[in-house]
This record gives sequence, C-alpha cells and structure tokens, in this order.
Amino acid sequence: MNTNLQEAFQHYIDENELVTHDDRILLTVSGGVDSMVLLSLFINAGYRVGVAHCNFQLRGAESDEDEVLVEQQAAKFGVPFYNRRFDTAGEMERTGESMEMAARRLRYAWFNDLSHEHGYSAIAIAHHADDSIETFFINLLRGTGLRGLTGISTQVGKVIRPLLFASRKEILEYAVQHHIPFREDSTNRSTKYLRNKIRLGLIPRIREINPKFTPLMIRNLARLTDAQRFIDHGIERIRREAVTSEAGIDTIHLERLDPDFPREFVIYELLASAYGFKGDVIDSLCRALEQKGETTTGKRFYARDRVAYIDRGRIVVTQIAPDDECRTTIPRGTPRAYCGNAALYFETLDIDAIKNFGVPEQIAQVDADRLHYPLTLRRWKEGDWFIPFGMTGRKKVSDFLIDAKVSAAEKQRQFVLLSGDDIVWLVGRRIDDRYRLTPETENVLRITKEIV
Repeated sequence: MNTNLQEAFQHYIDENELVTHDDRILLTVSGGVDSMVLLSLFINAGYRVGVAHCNFQLRGAESDEDEVLVEQQAAKFGVPFYNRRFDTAGEMERTGESMEMAARRLRYAWFNDLSHEHGYSAIAIAHHADDSIETFFINLLRGTGLRGLTGISTQVGKVIRPLLFASRKEILEYAVQHHIPFREDSTNRSTKYLRNKIRLGLIPRIREINPKFTPLMIRNLARLTDAQRFIDHGIERIRREAVTSEAGIDTIHLERLDPDFPREFVIYELLASAYGFKGDVIDSLCRALEQKGETTTGKRFYARDRVAYIDRGRIVVTQIAPDDECRTTIPRGTPRAYCGNAALYFETLDIDAIKNFGVPEQIAQVDADRLHYPLTLRRWKEGDWFIPFGMTGRKKVSDFLIDAKVSAAEKQRQFVLLSGDDIVWLVGRRIDDRYRLTPETENVLRITKEIV
C-alpha cells in the first residue's frame, strides 16, 4: 500500500464521509512521522487546512525543535500555523493528573477553542491502525466491555482520524520514500507508560507468532465495531420497549426484558450508553438486584450527573439533585470509586515504597492502619468538621472552603472521604491530621483523584 497511501487516504475519507473539499480542517501536528505524513496527505489532496502544534515543554530542547519543524512545514505549504506552549508539569502538580491525562485535556480543549475561533469544521488527529490495536490491549488489560475492544473511533464529533486504515510501518515507509521530515519523540522508547509496554514488549512477541498480526487485528477491530453497532441498534429497540420517561425520570422495567437475553449485559448497555454509568458501578447495581429484599430498594448508584436506584425490581434513573449527598460505600480493596466528575483510585503501599511525601492536593497519602472499613464517600454537608493537616484544632468544612475562596459551584461538587464518622480527606484539598503519615506508619493508602 506504500506507494498508494495517498489514494487509500482519499478512499478512506470518502468511504467514511469524514470531510469534503468545502470544509476547513484543523490538523494537529506534533512533528512525529504520523502527523507529518497526515499534513502531507491533506496538502497533496488539495484540502483547506490549518496546523495546530502543542508544545508541552516536557522534553527541553527536543520540544522546541519539534515546534520549529512544524512551523517551517506550515510555512512551506503556506497554511495557517497555531502554536501553544503549555506548562504541563505545573498543571500536573496543580491537578494531580498523570502526564497523559493532563496533556490530553489541555490539547483537546485548545483544539476545540481554535476550531470555534477560526471556523474549522473538523479536527484531524494522526492516530493510525497500530494506535487502535494498542488501545484494544490497554482496555483489555484494564477491564472493559465490547465497546472498549473496538479500538479508536474514526470520528467523534468534530474529531476525525483519517489514518486509521494505515499501519505505522506503512506510514514510515511513505515518509521515507517521499522525503517527509519528521522527529522522533524520545519518550516513545520509554517503557514507563502502559502503551509503550504494549507497543515495545507485548506486540512484537505476538508478531513473532503471527507476522500478519497487524492486518489480522485491523479486521478483528472492524468486526468488533460492526458487532457493537449491531448491539447499539438492538439496545435502542429494547430501550423503546423497556424504558419509560416521565417528568425527567427514566424507569427501566426489567420485567419487559426478554428473559432469553443476558440481563446484566442489557442493563450494562442501557445504563452505560445513555447515562454514562461506569462498569463497576453497574456491576454493583446488578449484584444488588440479585440480592432482592427490602435492603436493596432505594440503594443508590452514581454516574457523573445521574443517580440510579432500585425500586420494586425496577431501575429508576434521574438527575442528581443539588441536595443529594451521593453516598458511596467503599469496602477494603476497592480499586476505584466515583464522585461527581472525578474518579478516586485507591492503592495500598508499604511505607518503604513511598518516594514522595510532598504530594499535590489531588493525591492523599494516609496511614492505612488507622482506617476502619468500609469507608464512605459523600458530598460534604453543613456541620462537617475535620482537623486540617498541619493544624491541631477542629475546623468546619464550610469555614475551610470559605478561607480557600472556593466558589459556590465548586462547593456543591466537594466530596469528603470518611472512616467511620471521621473525615479522612476533604477530597482534592486537605487530609485530616489524625490520618497523616508518621514515623510509626507501616502501611499507606494512596488515593488519587482524576477527572473523568
């Protein structure tokens, strides 16, 4: 396909109806081989484009040299060039996010702003077939439904991925053959990140077993995508038959589900696709359904902005009310829990494994042996108090938030993590001094808050 990559590129765009020659397309170009080939293909095909480059300032001179190359190529082709330098390290420290999470959030927000400001109807990303295959394995290892095994989507809203038909090898061969300049990102060789572990470790070994692994996986992902589309169509039919809506409240009538269907799978698809419930939350709801009895009636399960509860064998879904405390019980060993638009990830470590005791506000490190399970996660309420880390006296949560100049909207989204009746962590802000790490601490519970 190497010599016909241009033709295959145009065919893929037309087949998937991604853009037309009347559209203005914002190309996201890092300076790597994938995005530099993307730029060349769009230019050769005669599309109207602009180039956006993010400098995350994480690799010193390397980052600056990437920026220079992309700007030079944009000038060579006579297309608009937009550049933004991000203080990514500072953002990671401020939010406690991983590098990947922080960089992704920053760049997509900027791409959206650019597209609105300058009238671009599409944002083109240079993901290719190998990226999609790696995403399959990442999701497989983390745990996922079928949707997570379909790889990367060709189009989501304005974002298009016109290189998903091509492999990394084909793109590199095309770049060499057509003398397209590009730069290597040294972090791509690091096995610090899961994607690189899969790319550099797992996939080469699979390819030793089957040299045709990449085209085989492309076909597998296509079949899985078709299966998901089929399921989506079927779920919509089930939704029309089994879900009723009244006054902003949706009710899933389980008795209307065909008993020959796998009930938990249908519930998962109904709750995940339309309302954004996470898989482990849905699993907990399904376990509660199996228990039956009055203790499960009224039990609540939370998504970002929705709450589901069981009512006489039915599942009722509604918007979270402003006064809903969103109470979630967290048994020992729970890997994650959700609060509003964030997820909390729990990890128990030996004190000797702690390398950094000064962590950002989005991470809490507390003495695990002082905790009494199950923990409780809920919104704060009037009357709550704790002893902020570094202090000796009680302080009302309301006063702490006022002193921190927290806005009214942020206050409504503020959660607390409790052990018994004690607040262990004012989530994302301050731990309680009673649960701090001390010279006597042996085991540490590290909790990381990430926006989802």
